[in-house]
Amino acid sequence: MLMEIGQATLVILASLLPIVNPPGSALLSLGIVPHADSAERARLARRVATNSLVLLIGSLLVGAYVLSFFGVSIPVLRIAGGIVIAAAGWRMLNGQDDDDEDEATVHKHRGDPSFYPLTLPITVGPGAIAVAIAIGTGSPREGAGWIHIVAAAIALAVLTVSIYLCMRFADTLSHKLGKERTQVILQLLAFVIFCIGVQLLWSGLSELLNLHPTASP
Repeated sequence: MLMEIGQATLVILASLLPIVNPPGSALLSLGIVPHADSAERARLARRVATNSLVLLIGSLLVGAYVLSFFGVSIPVLRIAGGIVIAAAGWRMLNGQDDDDEDEATVHKHRGDPSFYPLTLPITVGPGAIAVAIAIGTGSPREGAGWIHIVAAAIALAVLTVSIYLCMRFADTLSHKLGKERTQVILQLLAFVIFCIGVQLLWSGLSELLNLHPTASP
């Protein structure tokens, strides 16, 4: 029993952790709120972790039903998610790096950035949501269903704590890396985010083309 729970937990973590990528998301947050002090960063970390948990739980439990209700397929979700992620990566790649840029200019997002863009799409993007929906729809429906629920709860708890710790101490990691190394890593991560978006877009298009092949004359 414990072995089954452990195996299911590892499967869920292995599916979600590389896509959510808490360390990379935390470093990307430095480009959104570069002048946040320790108290503000702790507040943002709590909100991002909470928002991420809510999004993932919702995707696991009711994501497939919501998509079915609105008639949205997984390939379409991947296409839309790919566009959003690629656009976010492109903006980060072309962002300004001037040290003299004032705080009012840096905080270009209206209101609290803890949900958009720090939670969605940087931390829990459409790719993670699609994976969570797939995990939810692939859960056992009879007999051992509670094992899947316990495993999902453990995996999401570990993932949420990882998101909080990485987001909370992103500035500490940045100081240890140094400004130049941090900028290089941020640019690389932005490029990876852009590539992930393009890959999601292409995956969705490929699935749609296979689902609806062109009729031969």
